Amino acid sequence: MSEEIVDQAEENDFEEICSDEVDRVVEVLDGLIENIQSENVKHFLEEASSSIYYLVYEDDAYSDEGAVADSEDDDAVAEDDEELEQAA
Repeated sequence: MSEEIVDQAEENDFEEICSDEVDRVVEVLDGLIENIQSENVKHFLEEASSSIYYLVYEDDAYSDEGAVADSEDDDAVAEDDEELEQAA
């Protein structure tokens, strides 16, 4: 059965996924994870939850991380410039 799903996904170039649906699925998986005792099962469910989450929020996560990294780099450059000015 999973091969059928993979084959269908490969045939479709693009499937639009609603963020509400992703939020619901992730919420259900997170609730399920809380009640699981097996660390192995928990690990697989956490991976599934993360994979599903990033179907919709992947671009946002990367752009937010990039924005934070860029602002930290800018702050470091500004501090270096100030130190050079004070030394001169």
